[in-house]
Amino acid sequence: MLQKTPLTDHPLPHPEGVSDDEFRAALSRLAAGVVLVTAHDPDDGPHGGDAGMTATAFLSVSLDPPLVLVSLRTGSRMDDLLDEVPTWAVSVLAENQRHVAGRFAMKGRVSDRLLFADLPHTRGAASGAPLLDDALATLECRTENRVTAGDHTLVIGRVLAVGLPAPDDEPLAYFRGRYRTLD
Repeated sequence: MLQKTPLTDHPLPHPEGVSDDEFRAALSRLAAGVVLVTAHDPDDGPHGGDAGMTATAFLSVSLDPPLVLVSLRTGSRMDDLLDEVPTWAVSVLAENQRHVAGRFAMKGRVSDRLLFADLPHTRGAASGAPLLDDALATLECRTENRVTAGDHTLVIGRVLAVGLPAPDDEPLAYFRGRYRTLD
Protein backbone atom coordinates (compact mmCIF):
# COMPACT_ATOMS: atom_id res chain seq x y z
CA MET A 1 0.00 0.00 0.00
CA LEU A 2 1.34 3.43 -0.94
CA GLN A 3 2.00 5.53 2.13
CA LYS A 4 1.79 9.35 2.22
CA THR A 5 3.29 11.78 4.66
CA PRO A 6 0.76 13.99 6.42
CA LEU A 7 2.76 17.15 5.71
CA THR A 8 3.77 16.75 2.07
CA ASP A 9 1.21 14.28 0.72
CA HIS A 10 3.97 12.74 -1.45
CA PRO A 11 4.32 9.01 -1.92
CA LEU A 12 6.82 7.31 0.34
CA PRO A 13 8.62 4.13 -0.60
CA HIS A 14 7.73 0.91 1.18
CA PRO A 15 10.05 0.09 4.08
CA GLU A 16 12.00 -2.04 1.60
CA GLY A 17 12.64 1.07 -0.53
CA VAL A 18 10.40 0.34 -3.53
CA SER A 19 7.34 2.48 -4.19
CA ASP A 20 4.13 1.15 -5.74
CA ASP A 21 4.83 3.16 -8.90
CA GLU A 22 8.38 1.82 -9.23
CA PHE A 23 7.18 -1.74 -8.72
CA ARG A 24 4.39 -1.36 -11.32
CA ALA A 25 6.79 0.23 -13.83
CA ALA A 26 9.33 -2.57 -13.47
CA LEU A 27 6.78 -5.40 -13.72
CA SER A 28 4.99 -3.78 -16.66
CA ARG A 29 8.09 -4.72 -18.68
CA LEU A 30 7.28 -8.41 -18.20
CA ALA A 31 5.04 -9.60 -21.03
CA ALA A 32 2.22 -11.85 -19.87
CA GLY A 33 -0.43 -13.96 -21.49
CA VAL A 34 -4.06 -12.97 -20.97
CA VAL A 35 -6.72 -15.36 -19.72
CA LEU A 36 -10.36 -15.28 -18.76
CA VAL A 37 -10.96 -17.01 -15.41
CA THR A 38 -14.55 -18.23 -15.07
CA ALA A 39 -16.70 -20.00 -12.52
CA HIS A 40 -20.34 -20.93 -12.10
CA ASP A 41 -21.99 -19.62 -8.93
CA PRO A 42 -24.86 -21.98 -8.08
CA ASP A 43 -26.24 -19.49 -5.55
CA ASP A 44 -26.63 -16.62 -8.06
CA GLY A 45 -30.28 -16.74 -9.02
CA PRO A 46 -32.61 -19.68 -9.59
CA HIS A 47 -30.30 -21.39 -12.12
CA GLY A 48 -27.04 -19.98 -10.83
CA GLY A 49 -24.88 -17.42 -12.60
CA ASP A 50 -21.55 -17.22 -14.34
CA ALA A 51 -18.67 -14.99 -13.26
CA GLY A 52 -15.58 -14.00 -15.22
CA MET A 53 -12.40 -12.04 -14.65
CA THR A 54 -9.47 -11.12 -16.88
CA ALA A 55 -6.10 -12.16 -15.47
CA THR A 56 -2.49 -11.83 -16.54
CA ALA A 57 -1.01 -13.49 -13.44
CA PHE A 58 -1.58 -17.07 -14.54
CA LEU A 59 1.06 -19.77 -14.89
CA SER A 60 1.87 -23.44 -15.01
CA VAL A 61 3.08 -24.85 -11.69
CA SER A 62 3.55 -28.59 -12.20
CA LEU A 63 3.29 -31.27 -14.85
CA ASP A 64 2.83 -34.17 -12.42
CA PRO A 65 0.23 -33.58 -11.18
CA PRO A 66 -0.94 -30.93 -13.67
CA LEU A 67 -1.25 -27.72 -11.62
CA VAL A 68 -1.76 -24.07 -12.54
CA LEU A 69 -1.84 -20.89 -10.47
CA VAL A 70 -3.88 -17.72 -10.78
CA SER A 71 -3.43 -14.63 -8.64
CA LEU A 72 -6.64 -12.87 -7.51
CA ARG A 73 -7.04 -9.64 -5.58
CA THR A 74 -8.02 -10.66 -2.05
CA GLY A 75 -11.68 -9.89 -1.43
CA SER A 76 -12.55 -9.56 -5.12
CA ARG A 77 -15.69 -11.24 -6.37
CA MET A 78 -13.68 -14.02 -8.05
CA ASP A 79 -11.54 -14.58 -4.93
CA ASP A 80 -14.67 -14.88 -2.80
CA LEU A 81 -16.37 -17.16 -5.34
CA LEU A 82 -13.37 -19.50 -5.72
CA ASP A 83 -13.22 -19.73 -1.94
CA GLU A 84 -16.76 -21.19 -2.06
CA VAL A 85 -16.84 -23.05 -5.39
CA PRO A 86 -14.21 -25.79 -5.80
CA THR A 87 -14.09 -25.88 -9.62
CA TRP A 88 -13.36 -23.14 -12.14
CA ALA A 89 -12.00 -22.68 -15.65
CA VAL A 90 -9.55 -20.67 -17.71
CA SER A 91 -9.78 -19.67 -21.36
CA VAL A 92 -6.42 -18.60 -22.85
CA LEU A 93 -7.27 -15.58 -25.01
CA ALA A 94 -6.30 -15.16 -28.65
CA GLU A 95 -5.26 -11.84 -30.18
CA ASN A 96 -8.76 -11.36 -31.67
CA GLN A 97 -10.27 -11.53 -28.16
CA ARG A 98 -8.94 -8.19 -26.88
CA HIS A 99 -12.56 -7.04 -26.47
CA VAL A 100 -13.21 -9.99 -24.13
CA ALA A 101 -10.19 -9.07 -22.00
CA GLY A 102 -11.31 -5.45 -21.77
CA ARG A 103 -14.90 -6.37 -21.05
CA PHE A 104 -14.07 -8.56 -18.05
CA ALA A 105 -11.38 -6.19 -16.71
CA MET A 106 -13.68 -3.17 -16.37
CA LYS A 107 -14.39 -1.86 -12.90
CA GLY A 108 -18.02 -1.06 -12.18
CA ARG A 109 -19.12 -3.15 -15.15
CA VAL A 110 -22.58 -4.48 -15.87
CA SER A 111 -23.53 -7.91 -14.59
CA ASP A 112 -21.48 -10.86 -15.79
CA ARG A 113 -24.69 -12.44 -17.08
CA LEU A 114 -24.86 -9.70 -19.73
CA LEU A 115 -21.13 -9.94 -20.48
CA PHE A 116 -21.45 -13.63 -21.36
CA ALA A 117 -24.70 -13.21 -23.33
CA ASP A 118 -23.11 -12.62 -26.76
CA LEU A 119 -19.91 -14.64 -26.29
CA PRO A 120 -19.87 -18.06 -27.93
CA HIS A 121 -19.11 -20.47 -25.12
CA THR A 122 -19.83 -23.91 -23.80
CA ARG A 123 -20.19 -25.12 -20.24
CA GLY A 124 -17.31 -27.25 -19.03
CA ALA A 125 -18.26 -30.81 -18.13
CA ALA A 126 -15.79 -30.94 -15.22
CA SER A 127 -16.28 -27.41 -13.82
CA GLY A 128 -19.66 -26.18 -15.00
CA ALA A 129 -17.88 -22.90 -15.87
CA PRO A 130 -18.05 -21.11 -19.23
CA LEU A 131 -15.31 -22.00 -21.75
CA LEU A 132 -14.86 -19.66 -24.72
CA ASP A 133 -15.43 -21.45 -28.02
CA ASP A 134 -12.62 -19.61 -29.83
CA ALA A 135 -9.96 -19.53 -27.09
CA LEU A 136 -6.42 -20.76 -27.79
CA ALA A 137 -6.85 -23.30 -25.00
CA THR A 138 -9.22 -24.05 -22.14
CA LEU A 139 -8.50 -25.63 -18.77
CA GLU A 140 -10.93 -26.82 -16.15
CA CYS A 141 -9.54 -26.84 -12.64
CA ARG A 142 -10.27 -27.85 -9.06
CA THR A 143 -8.74 -25.75 -6.28
CA GLU A 144 -5.95 -27.62 -4.49
CA ASN A 145 -4.61 -24.78 -2.35
CA ARG A 146 -5.08 -21.09 -1.57
CA VAL A 147 -2.18 -18.98 -0.35
CA THR A 148 -2.44 -15.41 0.92
CA ALA A 149 0.32 -13.29 -0.61
CA GLY A 150 0.15 -9.60 0.25
CA ASP A 151 -3.04 -8.13 -1.18
CA HIS A 152 -3.67 -11.18 -3.40
CA THR A 153 -4.69 -14.80 -3.05
CA LEU A 154 -2.76 -17.37 -5.06
CA VAL A 155 -5.17 -20.09 -6.14
CA ILE A 156 -3.49 -23.32 -7.19
CA GLY A 157 -5.71 -25.58 -9.25
CA ARG A 158 -5.41 -29.17 -10.44
CA VAL A 159 -6.20 -29.35 -14.15
CA LEU A 160 -9.10 -31.75 -14.70
CA ALA A 161 -9.66 -31.24 -18.44
CA VAL A 162 -8.13 -29.31 -21.33
CA GLY A 163 -9.35 -28.22 -24.73
CA LEU A 164 -7.72 -26.61 -27.77
CA PRO A 165 -10.58 -24.81 -29.57
CA ALA A 166 -8.34 -22.51 -31.69
CA PRO A 167 -4.77 -23.74 -31.16
CA ASP A 168 -3.30 -22.08 -34.26
CA ASP A 169 -4.40 -18.52 -33.49
CA GLU A 170 -1.93 -15.98 -32.11
CA PRO A 171 -1.97 -15.14 -28.37
CA LEU A 172 -3.09 -11.94 -26.71
CA ALA A 173 -0.34 -10.46 -24.53
CA TYR A 174 -0.19 -7.74 -21.89
CA PHE A 175 2.88 -5.48 -21.88
CA ARG A 176 3.53 -1.99 -20.48
CA GLY A 177 -0.06 -1.63 -19.36
CA ARG A 178 -1.66 -2.46 -22.71
CA TYR A 179 -2.98 -5.47 -24.58
CA ARG A 180 -0.63 -6.41 -27.41
CA THR A 181 -0.29 -8.92 -30.19
CA LEU A 182 2.87 -10.73 -31.24
CA ASP A 183 4.23 -9.31 -34.49
